[in-house]
Amino acid sequence: MRTGLIAQKLGCSRVFDENGKHVPVTLLKVDGCQVVAVQTEEKNGYTAVQLGAGAKKAKNATKAERGHFAKAKVEPKAKVAEFRVSPENLIEVGSELCVSHFVPGQYVDVVGTTIGKGYQGVMKRWNFGGLRATHGVSISHRSPGSTGQRQSPGRVFKNKKMAGQMGNVQRTMPNLRVVQVDTEMGLILVEGNVPGHKGGWVMVKDAVKKELPKDAPKPAGLKGKGKPAEAAAEEAPAAEAPAAEAQA
Repeated sequence: MRTGLIAQKLGCSRVFDENGKHVPVTLLKVDGCQVVAVQTEEKNGYTAVQLGAGAKKAKNATKAERGHFAKAKVEPKAKVAEFRVSPENLIEVGSELCVSHFVPGQYVDVVGTTIGKGYQGVMKRWNFGGLRATHGVSISHRSPGSTGQRQSPGRVFKNKKMAGQMGNVQRTMPNLRVVQVDTEMGLILVEGNVPGHKGGWVMVKDAVKKELPKDAPKPAGLKGKGKPAEAAAEEAPAAEAPAAEAQA
């Protein structure tokens, strides 16, 4: 079990695959995602990695937060989240992760907070049909109708679908396919919808119900590691050129 990443939802777009098929995607930005703390079995009773992402001014952080980030020797982070991992996938504090942590074609679970809709009635919140438009129904066309019973039991049962707060709850979108990964821009393109508004924070992790690809980096995709073969080939001649000039 690997760690996930903290990303920021940028919005929706579309791409075309090699067959020309239109694929709707959501753009997730990963920037400055670092390990802030590590939980171990010996000290905490479980193994986990605490990540932080986004910049936060030190004056806006609490005293406890400033001490927590100073201990890890990282800048204050706007968002902090913890991911359970297996002992062999623990990462050192201060390590920075990048989008190469996920590979195109794999499936991920995305956790986010849905957009708040405020106080809504039962027709919008629960898709009720409403009462009749005529034949005796007056000024209560969108009401829920009867909610209780008679003298026995004489109360409204728990979990009755009624009007109330809609949205602004944590939701998980499972089994979203990673279409593309842009390491230069720090973007993850996932197929489908992601909960939350533009600019909102989401947690991206390996799909629980899908098998992890064999080429997925372990323990994690760290920044500066696992460069493509083309980039390594381009850097090699550049490094050898000064040495050849010095010998001449």
